[in-house]
Amino acid sequence: MPRASAEVEALPAPRIEISPRRGLRREEAARYIGVSPSKFDEMVRDGRMPKPKRIDGCVVWDLRRLDMAWDALASDDGDSDSTWADFR
Repeated sequence: MPRASAEVEALPAPRIEISPRRGLRREEAARYIGVSPSKFDEMVRDGRMPKPKRIDGCVVWDLRRLDMAWDALASDDGDSDSTWADFR
């Protein structure tokens, strides 16, 4: 196996700038809360997650509303039994 030369410099990691976004598409919203898209759809239908906004042909979920719905979910110790509807 060839040895790496001491003269070779490591390349810097690529710099990726991501603009903060407030609206997330379905797959992104599901990933944001840590579930599959189909589970996310179920949670939207039963009121545990908010309904999306429609912007022309785009369907997006508001990040802040997702955070509020996430906070309302019951944890394993049963600290909440609210639904998204309680915040409207």
